[in-house]
Amino acid sequence: MKNVISFLTVLFFVSTLNITTSFAQDSPQWDLPDGARARLGKGEISQIAYSPDGSRLAVGGGIGIWVYDARSGREVALIGGHTSSVNSIAYSPDGNTIATGSWDTTVRLWDAHTATLINTLTGHTSPVYSVAYSPDGNTIATGSWDTTVRLWDTDTATHINTLMGHTSSVNSVAYSPDGNTIATGSNDYAVRLWNAHTATLINTLTGHTNWVSSVAYSPDGNTIATGSGDDTVRLWNAHTATHINTLTGHTSPVYSVAYSPDGNTIATGSGREGHLWDAHTGTHINTLTGHTDSVYSPDGNTIATTSGSEVHLWDAHTATHINTLTGHTSPVYSVAYSPDGNTIATGSGREGHLWDAHTGTLINTLTGHTHVVLSVAYSPDGNTIVSESWANPVRLWDAHTATHINTLTGHNGSVSSGAAYSPDGNTIATTSGSEVHLWDAHTATHINTLTGHTSPVYSVAYSPDGNTIATGSWDTTVRLWDTDTATLINTLTGHTRMVNSVAYSPDGNTIATGSWDTTVRLWDTDTATLINTLTGHTRMVNSVAYSPDGNTIATGS
Repeated sequence: MKNVISFLTVLFFVSTLNITTSFAQDSPQWDLPDGARARLGKGEISQIAYSPDGSRLAVGGGIGIWVYDARSGREVALIGGHTSSVNSIAYSPDGNTIATGSWDTTVRLWDAHTATLINTLTGHTSPVYSVAYSPDGNTIATGSWDTTVRLWDTDTATHINTLMGHTSSVNSVAYSPDGNTIATGSNDYAVRLWNAHTATLINTLTGHTNWVSSVAYSPDGNTIATGSGDDTVRLWNAHTATHINTLTGHTSPVYSVAYSPDGNTIATGSGREGHLWDAHTGTHINTLTGHTDSVYSPDGNTIATTSGSEVHLWDAHTATHINTLTGHTSPVYSVAYSPDGNTIATGSGREGHLWDAHTGTLINTLTGHTHVVLSVAYSPDGNTIVSESWANPVRLWDAHTATHINTLTGHNGSVSSGAAYSPDGNTIATTSGSEVHLWDAHTATHINTLTGHTSPVYSVAYSPDGNTIATGSWDTTVRLWDTDTATLINTLTGHTRMVNSVAYSPDGNTIATGSWDTTVRLWDTDTATLINTLTGHTRMVNSVAYSPDGNTIATGS
């Protein structure tokens, strides 16, 4: 089901056993926005696709499409241009064009050799979850959350026809090998077969008891395999639309189904596992643990899987692990500089990550949270890091060894996001629902509570002199509080959506705030008036941090 693909991993098959993990050191800095000095990580992974000749591997996600040389493992290009995450990728049969579908509702066509934009297909009114080329390369079929499948002429980039009939989002689109039929899977539990030339409905495959996430034709075109949220894969006769077999044994929804090039094996992705099945008998062959979703390389010799932030390579015949490609990350919810400016701490997935601020290389990882890490902050002396995780206690870590020191327990509700040390290091402020809690940093005991926001508070920051706390909330406001009396001093209004992050400049004269309205706003702390607005992000700004000298602002989106 593509609408939850950001939280899934992707299983795919690679064409060579000789891929290395040596990436171009400067590749994460490709295609940076104006004014940005560096990027940490490569963005979340949503889907991958091989070029027809197996020489290129395209990986789509949060910031665009990374293209790799499949033999060396080196980045070839970063294709940016979509204004939101890429959900689907398909190479044209001749390998010259890449089609991508995105949450921004568009489909874009790119020159696969130069990574330049050729054309943009507009018309869908909701995110595009699936893209497929016809076998002759003349037509593209795209499935969307708007319940439709649209057909497009690849030469003119014009809309040809629309397949209408599904009553919920279309998650998967596949052409039959002869190009005469299109199979579509939807959240309405059905698989529909359409005449690719007349756009008329031929048949409907029913039997799944939950959403259909993936549809795949066997190479000979005689069988259709469909994966579903009911934890099963069903095999259907493609000509009679009758049910042939069911692959059972998955313990989680099946998110991906793919045939091997010779048609003898089916790979399925479910939960945190990939499964290999005999396509003729339906018997289980092997299990790849830790991964989901699937696609074969052209020669079918290797399996590559993506597990969160990593791409893993497997021998397709023995199911043994070959190699790992690293560099991708989960969405970043928080960014903080160490006091000396040498390290950046980020919250991503269920972990905190420590990076060299000068080279952008990963130094260490804070592990132990069981939910998404929404906030990280350094103590003034740089020796301790506090991290907040959704629905979990707040944890304190040794910044040098990345070991767990203490836990702040006692929040009245789920921990939101945003934690901060007072300048003297004696107090920690944390958020919980619409409240802010103050704690003794040494004893981990509760001191006071700030109340007044009408929605969850997602960020908190101390002024450099420690006399004031600024809090950002989903009620779109930023509030300033007296730290001694816990009383409200002022309210900053102007953001049009939720405020996710708040940071004081080192001199205390300015507050920077990041919001779901995609802007960063700068405020005068004395007058509580807006000074400036920073624009450029195309999605919500989750984190804002000043460099120690106050000359640079880092923003995570």
